[in-house]
Amino acid sequence: MPRDDLVGEQVVDDEGAAISFSASHGPFRDYRRTTEVEHLAEGEVALTSTTRFRLAIPYFGWLFVLPVRRVLARPDRGHRQPWWAPPDRLDARAASVLGVLALASLVAGYLGTVLTQTITFAAEEFGLDGARPQGYTLAAVRVGVLVAIALVTAADRWGRRPVLLVCALGGCLAAAAGALAPSLAWLGATQLVARAFATALAVLITIVAVEEMPRGSRAYAVSVLGMAGGLGAGACVLALPLADLGRQGWRLLYLLALAGLPLVRSLARQLLESRRFIAPHDLVAMAGHGRRLALLAASAFLLALFTAPASQLQNEFLRDERSFSASRIALFTIATVTPAGLGVVAGGRLADVRGRRLVGAVGLAGGVGASVAMFASSGWTLWAWSVVGSVVGGAVLPALGVYGPELFPTSLRGRANGVVSLLGVLGSAIGLVTAAALSERLGSLTPALAVLAVGPAVLVVLVLVAYPETARRELEELNPEDRLAAVTALPPRSTPP
Repeated sequence: MPRDDLVGEQVVDDEGAAISFSASHGPFRDYRRTTEVEHLAEGEVALTSTTRFRLAIPYFGWLFVLPVRRVLARPDRGHRQPWWAPPDRLDARAASVLGVLALASLVAGYLGTVLTQTITFAAEEFGLDGARPQGYTLAAVRVGVLVAIALVTAADRWGRRPVLLVCALGGCLAAAAGALAPSLAWLGATQLVARAFATALAVLITIVAVEEMPRGSRAYAVSVLGMAGGLGAGACVLALPLADLGRQGWRLLYLLALAGLPLVRSLARQLLESRRFIAPHDLVAMAGHGRRLALLAASAFLLALFTAPASQLQNEFLRDERSFSASRIALFTIATVTPAGLGVVAGGRLADVRGRRLVGAVGLAGGVGASVAMFASSGWTLWAWSVVGSVVGGAVLPALGVYGPELFPTSLRGRANGVVSLLGVLGSAIGLVTAAALSERLGSLTPALAVLAVGPAVLVVLVLVAYPETARRELEELNPEDRLAAVTALPPRSTPP
């Protein structure tokens, strides 16, 4: 019988003693299973099944070869997907797009992390002590979101692919320029440009993923991209001990951004334009979408009030208030943030299967609460609370990260998400400035973050009472303006070259 679990099979050759199957649907570039029946003595029968496959996942396919092989070696699971796979089976195109976007997320993750990891060392070289100069610089860098809005708006007109590639290329070059900064102000200026490209890149990656994935696997896709982004951020953290080489060692991390250029070149060969952008869709105005825009913009603002200072001033907190060296900061970050992958993956699957709102609310409350406890701790409890906050808070990314692309039609998706990012950046700037000022007045970053945690607390209520449930609903159902581009009218999915 043809399988219908990780792969949907069809019979291609039936010679009685041997039956061959190919993949009619599934994440495979090539697939063939041959079952042979041999009749033995005394009525016994020997059944041999041989499967040959090649996954349609570029760059990261090797990670899935062994798990896929184990699934295919077992009997058909009857429409059930393995725990590590998306709830809705991906076809070859979706798998290929997800792999390409994961590589782009790796680049975005590094670009979005390098300033956070190095600013405390840059400030030391430039003779600027305390959290205030760093907080003001990090806040000023956020002005680049205005450029990011222009970029993602252009993607609504010119296409996701060309703008995404421009953002990846520009982000790498602008970040590398930071290695030559003669002052903290100049470093902030180069990062303003780099962060603009990185912000637009991250937004477009999520948009393309949501536009390409099946309805029951959008949050899963965002979780995978979050993991890839975390890998890029982790690469930056692993390189952080370079800052211990001397007062200017931190500059090497900016030069490493040039390593992203070969990856961008590879992306240009592999990345496809979004099917939903190519498909016919109405050009609609922002009028009539104000409630959704206000809801998501307010949410981004409230969340960033806390998360921006909590993440971007963490290294200064560890170095100044807990006397960590660069190497110990790197060890702490890797040891406590790596487990977040469990929360991201579990959160993505639960958000697709159980719904977005409950998963998002629990992740917010638990993650923020544990983070505040971490800043109030020392010794081993500092490490323990950080792990708890990373794992529980990791579920927020896939559960709430899909709402931006889901709640707006194709012709507004980039612009609307740019506006949401603007409010998130405004919240992060206010949070950074407030945290820096309060920490100097109160003598510690901990009470400042406890005050700013009110923002996510309000967001928990908003998620539970105001957010619509979007799990397992087609984008065209959520956005009636796009019914011209209903799935049945979309360009057919084809196996990527």
